[in-house]
Amino acid sequence: MPHPRHTAELYPHKPAYIMGDSGEMVTYRQLDQRSNQGAQLFRSLGLKAGDHIALMMENNARFLEICWAAQRSGLIYTPISSHLKRDETAYILENCGAKLFIGSHKLIDVVLEVSKVASGVESFYMVGGIADGYESWEEAVDLQPVTEIDDQQNGVPMLYSSGTTGKPKGIFVAPAETDVDATPGLAKTLGQAFGFGEETVYLSPAPLYHAAPLHYNMMSIFQGGTSVLMEKFEPEQALRLIEEHRVTHSQWVPIMFVRMLKLPQEVRTRYDVSSMQFAIHAAAPCPIEVKEKMIDWWGPVIVEYYAASEGIGATIIDSDGWLSHKGSVGPAFVGELHIVDDDGNELPVGEIGTIYFGGDAAVFKYHGEPEKTAGAYDARGWATTGDVGYVDDDGFLYLTDRKNFMIISGGVNIYPQEIENMLINHEKVADVAVFGVPCDEFGEKVQAVVEPMNWVDATDETAIEIMEWLRERISHIKLPKALDFHRELPRLDNGKLYKRHLMEEYKGAARAEDKPD
Repeated sequence: MPHPRHTAELYPHKPAYIMGDSGEMVTYRQLDQRSNQGAQLFRSLGLKAGDHIALMMENNARFLEICWAAQRSGLIYTPISSHLKRDETAYILENCGAKLFIGSHKLIDVVLEVSKVASGVESFYMVGGIADGYESWEEAVDLQPVTEIDDQQNGVPMLYSSGTTGKPKGIFVAPAETDVDATPGLAKTLGQAFGFGEETVYLSPAPLYHAAPLHYNMMSIFQGGTSVLMEKFEPEQALRLIEEHRVTHSQWVPIMFVRMLKLPQEVRTRYDVSSMQFAIHAAAPCPIEVKEKMIDWWGPVIVEYYAASEGIGATIIDSDGWLSHKGSVGPAFVGELHIVDDDGNELPVGEIGTIYFGGDAAVFKYHGEPEKTAGAYDARGWATTGDVGYVDDDGFLYLTDRKNFMIISGGVNIYPQEIENMLINHEKVADVAVFGVPCDEFGEKVQAVVEPMNWVDATDETAIEIMEWLRERISHIKLPKALDFHRELPRLDNGKLYKRHLMEEYKGAARAEDKPD
């Protein structure tokens, strides 16, 4: 499988990636030359293999150029969420030991503040403009030669956990090989399973600072494919790009499916999606009805995997497998599945417990902590990220929820994910969060917060309508005791719902015996 520097020799004018909104195209020759110039700049600044850099920017045409410059320099590079604020960003810079920081002019309000408090960073650059304390990345790179550095090595990303349950942690999986041409591990597993290659046209609708979008785009380009990068997900534009570029592969999170399905029928049928070979989804469980509708619309090209940034294991399931095991995320593809109770005992088929992977699972470490961090691995070397589920007789895994989201009401375990998966199918619901709040009588009670499709529907009458609809479809034990409306739920563009903020807000209000405004 070729590194992009080899594709640049064979097919210099082939697009490495194309920006969805602007249409800006970066060819393999341009990517090769600009990443060489970036690598030359890194060396001129004294950065050597194993050093750390960080970047904070929106999806733009410079993002992957910088990542490839770091890759061929042997650097460890950390993309930082464009939604973080000054102190959160500074924490990551300090924690990872970044010597260089590259920010975007579009995020100037935050990156200007970051430069004032990131004392360990030696060099500051900015993409798309300049500001006090920052040099222009483009101008600095343009001054460098386009030739390869003499000591190319395989650099790797180190991404930080989303921080849904506390401070983010840098997850580091050391490269298996230092050779700059080393094949990415993903290409040998899921990349091979999904048929990534030179003919791939990969649509990436999510932010590049997240693990899956970054890894899949780097893998696609490594193998000589073309990526189509959306600056920001917009449901109709995604369909237009599939048709326009004859996209063969794509990756989604379930809320993107929901928003495409809620487009008017005449919009959904306007675009030809028949070029799609693999529509991959992950990151969060997909409601059964949503997935049924997607398979009916796009055909049996929907494939799902369950994995984590830690690389501890993975499951995979295609459309046919899912239709015969609805709601499953599939059997183990990497590692061995184990379902474990709170005492560490392995549970039998059908019983719910914490999901662990063993066997071939990768060894990772959280940056700055022991390699086998307490709470990540058990004494048997099995690893978990805290998700809860069960396996069936065929060895297929079913996710129930994250352990820390489980509600215990009157001694009954209630999993919010099941209720959310049902509510999202209501025609007036754009997004939903379900969680527990303190209750003197039952310990906890079920609270639902809905983002309506139209704010004019945020009425008591609509709340009653939704609750009556839900009552017909779910056990009364799981029925929310209250349903409130919010204009926008804390779901970022990675597709993950940051319920912790809502939970803290409501729990604080419950202690004050009043609900939030």
